[in-house]
Amino acid sequence: MGLLIPSSGTLFWMIIIFGVVFFILAKYAFPVIIRIVDERKSYIDESLEAARQANEQLTQVKAESERLLMQAREEQAQILKEAVAARDRIIREAQARAQEEARKALTETRQQIVAEKESAINDIRRQVAMLSVDVAEKILRKDLTGEKEHVELIERLLDEMIRKPENV
Repeated sequence: MGLLIPSSGTLFWMIIIFGVVFFILAKYAFPVIIRIVDERKSYIDESLEAARQANEQLTQVKAESERLLMQAREEQAQILKEAVAARDRIIREAQARAQEEARKALTETRQQIVAEKESAINDIRRQVAMLSVDVAEKILRKDLTGEKEHVELIERLLDEMIRKPENV
């Protein structure tokens, strides 16, 4: 049983050695250990603060990017709206120009038709006049030699032909 229960002399020296070791540790080792632990604690605190600030900055950057994205979408919608309006305006202008050109072409065509109609009528009048002169010459058995006689006869015959349908 001697091993489990120390003798009083051994116990005395153990207490003295423990006190000396404790004093040396308390004087030299514990302050260094405490300083290192405090430095480690402050480094961890600074790291946590830096992480919190980084997290806040990340949140701010996210919010800013979402705001910029929303603004970009709004600008895109505005640009598309303006493009649609410009397209519609261009289409309306093109339609108006096409209608104006069609109206001009129609007017020109009508004028050309009227001119050709008058030309055809004048040509027919000349042909009728020549036939009338030939018929009149044969009927009268006389040759109308003067230009003035031709014109007077033609005018008289045409006037008679024009008046005949009105009387009917």
